[in-house]
Amino acid sequence: MVGKNNSILDMVDVHARYESVPVLRGVSLYIKQGEMVVLVGRHGSGKTAILKAICGLLPVVKGEVLFDGLSIQGLPPEKIVGLGIAYVDEMKLLFPAMSVIDNLILGTYHRHRRERRDHIEQDIETVCQLFPVLAERKKQYAGTLSGGEQQMLAIGRALMSRPKLLLLDCPTLGLAPKLAKKVVQALSELRDHGIAILLIAQKLQQVVDVADRGYVMERGEIIREDSPQELLYVGEHSRFVSPKT
Repeated sequence: MVGKNNSILDMVDVHARYESVPVLRGVSLYIKQGEMVVLVGRHGSGKTAILKAICGLLPVVKGEVLFDGLSIQGLPPEKIVGLGIAYVDEMKLLFPAMSVIDNLILGTYHRHRRERRDHIEQDIETVCQLFPVLAERKKQYAGTLSGGEQQMLAIGRALMSRPKLLLLDCPTLGLAPKLAKKVVQALSELRDHGIAILLIAQKLQQVVDVADRGYVMERGEIIREDSPQELLYVGEHSRFVSPKT
């Protein structure tokens, strides 16, 4: 059921296309404040399209996207960021020739003119507490960081916009198990502080103990909603999702 329990985000019968190719076919889902929701499904099933439709990078041709009760489909991405939605692309999109600290400051671009510098510095310290390695690498160029450190920086930069909803495309992709575990633990802390999180999981098993609910995508449609534990069990005995892929 969409919109139950005072959801912060609702997608209602959303259709979207990449040029003339349909990628979302009547998607409906909801996310509550302080809830972590995972999207799973095979490559090309429409998971990334959902994130891009929410943040304005993919035009919605039918249906409605509601955030905090406001219809946001059709708004430019920068306006959606200002409303409280942050998106971390699978490619991270950092500035490799800039320092860690400068990449973090760039995450405050829509806040910079209206907030005191000490507020921004406080947020930087909060991010560094969440990801201690970034505190150690503040002056280091982003391009010299390891893959896991870059992922932490990308998430940290998104947090600098003070989002209410964080959209993450495969945040543990390519990370060693120990680093992946650290990233997932950090996301769990963010959820516990009231930030809603919608993420695409490359491996459902990595987030099964911290996510609250999950949706399975297939051919641009949601075919199942359930607890992560149930989806993991079903995925081991079906064709639509595997805990290892």
